[in-house]
Amino acid sequence: MAINTQGSTPVDHRKLTRFVKLAFERLGVEPTDAEIAANVLVMADLRGVDTHGVIRFNPHTWYVKWLLDGEMKAKPDIRIVSENASSALVDGDSGMGMVVGHRAMELAIQKAKDSGVAMVGVRNSRHFGMAAYYAMQALPHDMIGIAMTNASRQVVPTFGREAKFGTNPLCLAAPALDELPFVLDMATTTAAAGKLEVAARREEPIPLGWALDEKAEPTADPRVAQRARRLLPLGGSRDGGSHKGYGLAVLVEILCGVLTGNMTALNSNQFPRGHFFGAIRVDAFRPALDFKSDMDRLIRELKSTPPVEGQERVYVAGEIEFETEKGRAVHGIPLHPSILKGLRDVSEKLGVVYDLE
Repeated sequence: MAINTQGSTPVDHRKLTRFVKLAFERLGVEPTDAEIAANVLVMADLRGVDTHGVIRFNPHTWYVKWLLDGEMKAKPDIRIVSENASSALVDGDSGMGMVVGHRAMELAIQKAKDSGVAMVGVRNSRHFGMAAYYAMQALPHDMIGIAMTNASRQVVPTFGREAKFGTNPLCLAAPALDELPFVLDMATTTAAAGKLEVAARREEPIPLGWALDEKAEPTADPRVAQRARRLLPLGGSRDGGSHKGYGLAVLVEILCGVLTGNMTALNSNQFPRGHFFGAIRVDAFRPALDFKSDMDRLIRELKSTPPVEGQERVYVAGEIEFETEKGRAVHGIPLHPSILKGLRDVSEKLGVVYDLE
C-alpha cells in the first residue's frame, strides 16, 4: 500500500540506499550485509510497498532499535543445519531477516541449478521485509521463485476472538519474455498490518472487515486496531471466504514454522521467525523460451479483458509495482514528513550525514 504522496518529499533512491547502508554499518553490520538490508528496504519503497520500506527505519522501533538493544545480531553466524541436493534448513542466529532471507534464497537458487527444484527453510531469523524481493531473486536465472514467512501473532482464526497467527505473507514470481514478470506478493489477511500504520499516519479510517477491537468487534479506527492486534484473515468473514485466508495462513505456518521448528502461532512474542524459500528451474520442465513465451500469452490475455465501468484497464500481479518502481527511480521516492523525521533521528543517533532533502 502506497502512502499518500501529498506533502511528501521526493528522495533519490540511491541517496536513500547509501544513507540506510551507512546507518546499518554504524550499528555494526558488515558492509556487504548492510548493502543487502538497505537494498531490501529501499526496493520496497521504490515499488510502492511503502509499508515495508524505510517507514520502519527509525531509532524507536524495528531494525535500528532491535540492533541497538541486542534483540537482533549485527554479525550473525548464519549456518546450514541440514541439507541434501535439493533442500536445506538454515539457522539465522537472530540475524536481520533481510540478510538471512537473501542468503537462503541464494542457496535455493544454487541448489535448483543442479537439482531442478530446491526448497530452503529458515529458523531463528527476524522480520525480512518485502517477500517479493526474495522471490524475484530467481527471475534472472529463468526460475520461478517462492518466498514466505510467518509473523507475530495478530490475526484471529475464522469464528475466533483471539489472535493465534501472523499475517503470514507469501510470494510467487515467474519470468516472462517481453511482458513484465508475474509477481504475486500478498498477506493472508484482508489487509497487511502495515496498512494500519499508514491509515493512522494519514488519520483516516480503515474499512470494516480489516480488524477487530479488544472486544472482538469490528472497528474502523486504525489506532484501536493496532492496540487490539486482531486482524482478520483474507475475506474478512466466513461469508466473505475468510476460511480461505485462514487456511492459507496456516499453510504458511506449516512450511515456515512446523517444518523449520519456529512456530510463531505458539509464541506470543514476535521472535524468532521462520521463512521458506523455493526455486524452480523452468527448463527442468520445458524450454525456458517456450515457458516465457506462454507467460506472455497468458499475461496479454488477462490484460485484454474489458474493464468494468470506472476502471481504465486490467492488471496482473506485480505490474503496478513495476510501473511504480520505474517512475520513482526517475522522480524520487515520496517520503512522508514523519518518515523523514525518523531518518533524521537515525542520523543524529548514529552520526550518519543526513543529505536526503
